[in-house]
Amino acid sequence: MRILHVLSAEFFAGSVAYAVQLAEAHRAQGHQVWMLSDSAQLPTGATQLQTPIVNRRYGQRLRNARLIRQLVQQENIDVVHCHSRAASWVSYFALRGLVVPLVSTVHGRQHLHASTSLFDVYGDKVIAICDHLRAHLITEVKMAAGKIVAIPNGVAFGNEELADMPAGHNSSLLLAPSSLREPPRLAFIGRFNGGKGERAASLLAQVFPVLLREFPALRVALIGGELQHLPAAGKAALAQLQADFGDRLEVVGFTEDVAGWLARTTLVVGAGRVAIEALGAGRPVLALGEASYEGLVSEETFAAAAASNFGDISARQASTEVDFAAILADARGFLRSPRPVSAALRQQVRAHYDLATVAARVLETYQAARMQKAGIGYIPVLMYHKIPDAPLATKHQIFVTKENFEKHLAYFKQRKLTPITFADYLRYASSELPLAAFPARPIILTFDDGYLDNYTNLLPLMQQYGYRGVIYLLGDFEVRYNRWDVEVDPTEPRSEIMNLPQKRAFVAAGWEIGAHTMSHPHLPALPLAEAAAEIAQSKSALETALQTDIVSFAYPFGDLSDAVKKAVRTAGFALGVATDTGGLSIEADRMHVFRVNMFPNESTASLFKKTSPWYRRYYRWKRGK
Repeated sequence: MRILHVLSAEFFAGSVAYAVQLAEAHRAQGHQVWMLSDSAQLPTGATQLQTPIVNRRYGQRLRNARLIRQLVQQENIDVVHCHSRAASWVSYFALRGLVVPLVSTVHGRQHLHASTSLFDVYGDKVIAICDHLRAHLITEVKMAAGKIVAIPNGVAFGNEELADMPAGHNSSLLLAPSSLREPPRLAFIGRFNGGKGERAASLLAQVFPVLLREFPALRVALIGGELQHLPAAGKAALAQLQADFGDRLEVVGFTEDVAGWLARTTLVVGAGRVAIEALGAGRPVLALGEASYEGLVSEETFAAAAASNFGDISARQASTEVDFAAILADARGFLRSPRPVSAALRQQVRAHYDLATVAARVLETYQAARMQKAGIGYIPVLMYHKIPDAPLATKHQIFVTKENFEKHLAYFKQRKLTPITFADYLRYASSELPLAAFPARPIILTFDDGYLDNYTNLLPLMQQYGYRGVIYLLGDFEVRYNRWDVEVDPTEPRSEIMNLPQKRAFVAAGWEIGAHTMSHPHLPALPLAEAAAEIAQSKSALETALQTDIVSFAYPFGDLSDAVKKAVRTAGFALGVATDTGGLSIEADRMHVFRVNMFPNESTASLFKKTSPWYRRYYRWKRGK
């Protein structure tokens, strides 16, 4: 894709780091990236252009909007991604009348005034960096929930093993002379202006003096930009600490070597990206942000701390007062009995904020915005199973005879419906194929399990009509009949499964192959690790045996849960398809795509209904799901 980032970059804040890391991750995947900001010297290989985005005078805003529009048109930009309200404001007007989507990442709470709710400049999709922020945007800003997706900050963690804690990391060494190789160090890392500056001022006055007196070997480091904007009370407390403790108070200021300082730090006080990088590096964190104090982050408290971006964001407007006596007590307790970040917590953090995973989710959001902007909504996705020569004596009714199925195909042809695959859809969404060529009346035909009659009856009929579909196969090629039916109910007819050469015939015919687990279990009934293995192994086995990319997954029996959906995404699938449940469009939830169950006696009227653009809404109204 061709991606333009627009951001305010007066200084290197967390939002700037976020944009830069996304740009580099997407460039590494072959996407072309431009960055328009207040700075032309950001640490990125993307094409950079400079303009004062932060300048909100209307004349400058107009010039910024003109520049963005010109750039979008000249460079054939596919998506514009903004990282501040000022950036979103000018981009919103720049893109008026263009079929180019606007995506905004919101990094903090928004001011609650009428214009914020009434005048939504954030575009087609909004990324909230934590759950509290998403809740704030919905409940207080009154933003439409359907346009907001929660995707955390992405961090490019190193591959190093967890380093040992610096020398001095036990209670006796903490009290030992400072001549040790590396003394214990407490570091406050963050900006020193605004809300974080006020937190720093309180720490300088109420917490650090006590700790420096109680722990004679302790050093306190102040790391971050905007030190000149520290509140007056903070500057006075800082001067007093320097007078009382000399070089044990390390005023570092802005540095590009945060990782180096983390490696020499015993305990970090911070929030947001600072907390993420520290925990990922194996450094314990007292999560103190502009909104709240979340305490010492542990395996048990990680989810709650992450929801607030480690204290930076509240879901609702509330007091931001924190108990600095509690912070002092927690810091004192930790310094008396230091303990490393557990491997489990570090793994949690690295999995949740992994840059590659986050970049993929953001790219998916770009694609969703692109399809939405193009007016592509509900696409009928029909679900078939067996295509036998004659009706089957089965209570499941998951067959359509060869004769009736040919009538379905003739009906689709008559109505000028164009079958596509999910892989085709993704090519349009990713700009690999031009949206101008997207079919006017698309339909997706899917077939589950890989029955032998799919080879003998289905494939020739589809080829006769010039159609391709999506067939969902098991990863275990030793499964040669529908044992999930027969073993549960011996009265059910045994239906044979295709062999490997027959399955390869679908690949040769240009079909999309999807995964359907290894053995066709009820996934939510399995232990999560076992369900995840069924999902991931089926993708790997099919790709190896059939030499084709597997991008979509079908939930056996249509059974799914939030945990199962997450496992499907983690396994690398772009889409997960269900049965008679799901969103109003593919982009409503790519891991829960609505499919229409097809039965033996579909009529012309039912085919019309099930392939109509209003059917999903009708089904939800009628069935309530």
